[in-house]
Amino acid sequence: MSFKKILIPVDGSPVSLHAVRVGLDLARALNARVATVFAVEPSMGDSGEVRLSDEQMAAAAGEDDREVMATVRRDTGLPEDAEHFVHVGQAADVVDRTARDWPADLIVMGSHGRGGLGRALLGSVSETAVRHAPCAVLIVRGAE
Repeated sequence: MSFKKILIPVDGSPVSLHAVRVGLDLARALNARVATVFAVEPSMGDSGEVRLSDEQMAAAAGEDDREVMATVRRDTGLPEDAEHFVHVGQAADVVDRTARDWPADLIVMGSHGRGGLGRALLGSVSETAVRHAPCAVLIVRGAE
């Protein structure tokens, strides 16, 4: 198997930044292209019925994405020409859809390792990616 397209989900967290560094190292070693993806999860109020207009969601997504990507570029050395995707939706669904649409050969993502007993080793987003991704998935734990 040849990994020529590596997709890296980003959220600005330390473990996400570590995953970007690992993904970039792999990309350099394999002469692969890199893309990042940022998921903007729709916010829900206490009633579960709060909805933002498309314009409000786009504005919020753009602002969140700019903040996260500024951190990613500053702290990892992600090249300016790396492809980047922003989608609204649940993070696991966004990663899966982007990996299919781009299409990625490998997903490199961080795992916070939080959640119930079923997610004792992986976070819920990374667990879902492993189960449903259309390609190989490398889970990166936080840097020690």
